[in-house]
Amino acid sequence: MNGDVMAPLVFIYDRCASRNHRDLDMRLVGCHTYVDRMGWALAGRSPWRDLGPDALSTHRPALATMAEAMQEAAGHREVLCLVHTWGRLATDETHRLVLQQRIIEAGGYTLTTFGESDRHTLRAVLVGRGT
Repeated sequence: MNGDVMAPLVFIYDRCASRNHRDLDMRLVGCHTYVDRMGWALAGRSPWRDLGPDALSTHRPALATMAEAMQEAAGHREVLCLVHTWGRLATDETHRLVLQQRIIEAGGYTLTTFGESDRHTLRAVLVGRGT
């Protein structure tokens, strides 16, 4: 990273409804590797994880707490929510978009470890400038 530009602060999020967390752990390792490769800063409490029934509900306590922390940090630097894939937010597209909007309202954006981002596209749609 350029010495003059502060690295974004990354908030890793995932969810897991099953009792077996092996896949969750592998996804989180992938997220940490991505952050390291990019040279970004990791938020102190990362990862935020919704587990069990919370992973399937519309109310996500860990995501809500993460969004509050993002909002607080957004006043000082760029913040983003890193997920392994879009499905880690929600498999239902409408629900996923609602969660992405919550992150945008907190002052951040969402990025996957595959380089997919809503940084510009979803923001434009939310303010009525999307196609």
